[in-house]
Amino acid sequence: MTTTEITSPTLLDSAFAKALVQQIRANDPYGTYRNWSDEILLKPFVVTRAQKRGISVEGEVDPITQGRIMAFYRAIAARIEQETGQLSQVVIDLSHEGFGWALVFSGRLLIVVRTLRDAQRFGFDSLEKLIAEGEKLVNSGIDLATNYANICKL
Repeated sequence: MTTTEITSPTLLDSAFAKALVQQIRANDPYGTYRNWSDEILLKPFVVTRAQKRGISVEGEVDPITQGRIMAFYRAIAARIEQETGQLSQVVIDLSHEGFGWALVFSGRLLIVVRTLRDAQRFGFDSLEKLIAEGEKLVNSGIDLATNYANICKL
């Protein structure tokens, strides 16, 4: 999807990148991605500003983009679950116009709440920004889950 190459193996070794790749592979019912490298699996998440301008916000959000959004937030939930030991789930409410919410919750506590806007253009300028945003949401979710652990348990 982009012509820039992902060159840093340390980025691909980050816990969030591994969780995201795991979510992509988990939602591959036919094994299409079995032999694909992690770099190739993460490339669709990198969408430059020029590419975003070329994507129309009119019409439905395509299922592939919806899958990327779901994989991103499920990776966040998986990382929070790994670090806290508390079951975390994801709910995506997305209208046909590309507006909605992404919620990650644990028990009765909302640990990540993000507004989605122009979901047709979902993506990040670089792999670094993708991982940084994911790690930021994971860390804030872990903080909330540990500070309010009594609410997370049902």
